[in-house]
Amino acid sequence: MIKSLASFWKSFLGSVRDLLPIVAVVLFFQFLVLQQPLPNMLELIVGMLLVVLGLTFFIYGLEMGLFPIGESMAHAFARKGSVTWLLLFAFALGFGATIAEPALIAVSMEAAAIAADGNVIVNNEDAKYSYATGLRLTVALSVGLAIVIGVIRILKGWPIHYLIIGGYILVVLMTMIAPKEIIGIAYDSGGVTTSTITVPLVTALGVGLASSIKGRNPMVDGFGLIAFASLTPMIFVMVYGMLI
Repeated sequence: MIKSLASFWKSFLGSVRDLLPIVAVVLFFQFLVLQQPLPNMLELIVGMLLVVLGLTFFIYGLEMGLFPIGESMAHAFARKGSVTWLLLFAFALGFGATIAEPALIAVSMEAAAIAADGNVIVNNEDAKYSYATGLRLTVALSVGLAIVIGVIRILKGWPIHYLIIGGYILVVLMTMIAPKEIIGIAYDSGGVTTSTITVPLVTALGVGLASSIKGRNPMVDGFGLIAFASLTPMIFVMVYGMLI
């Protein structure tokens, strides 16, 4: 119990330290540049406290639950020695984490609304729901495939830079032929996948797997899965835009 409280307090202090530069920037421009008092001071203080507590609970939850379970499952699959089950788990983890990503849900809904307003799709709720769902599924499938590629890279010991360079060359080439209406959405889709749910689970998987395989360095081989998770959605979403 005491150890848990100490760990929570450490996370709380870390959250306060991380937010202090943001607070300092806001206060500097508010008082010295704009030279205006802060509106609704009490609400701002309460809101900032809630942000600190939310960030603290989030980080504490990652350390307590998501990181350990990701690493332990990676170790278990490595001991089991079944590549097929490991790859299925990697795909399911990438797909499941991405489809539930709040940032992706928000971006897909906004993209559907803008597409309807711009007469790219029919302006009704069914069409917008179908467009947003198709976009989410496309991104989730791409991330699932990306994690599979990343896991194979760890197993085989492939250099990551060749895969990333080749992937971004493909992104540039596809940008030249993809509909201009989908390019911005595709690029943003690569960013929203690396958010609150996907990053901790995928990172824990990579580090745990690299730690379990003889001859692999967790620092060199364990990281890099997130790069694939950012790259493949751009390709898949541009293909999605070409098809619809």
